Amino acid sequence: MLCKFASMAENEKLRIDKYLWAVRAFKTRSISTDACKAGRVKMNGQNLKPSHVVKVGEEFTVQKGPDRKIIRVTGLLERRVDAKTAITFYQDLTPVEETSAFKSMFHTANLSRDRGTGRPTKKDRREIDDLQEGWFD
Repeated sequence: MLCKFASMAENEKLRIDKYLWAVRAFKTRSISTDACKAGRVKMNGQNLKPSHVVKVGEEFTVQKGPDRKIIRVTGLLERRVDAKTAITFYQDLTPVEETSAFKSMFHTANLSRDRGTGRPTKKDRREIDDLQEGWFD
């Protein structure tokens, strides 16, 4: 495939930390390397070393804070490119239920008081606490 972007032939070797940085999964390559060392990048439940050689068709699980993404490699990138181009080199297989937008839709607290009611009394505060119990666990 000839294009102005730095795509690689499928027989060349590319490390997982460099690939994740190139497709913009992590902001820097050192953060990508640290994530691999910390066990936040997995394939088939096994932790991957930063030196793991990426192949087209492999699926990885990447944990970034509370978010978890499942990525399938569709192409290899040597250098970091813009976000629009990077999307074409991987496929996001993350189920909708695990995306942060989906989670935040159900876990946001909608607490409001009517205007002019003043501060909550001790009794009001206990009732509010009882309603919130279990929301932020």
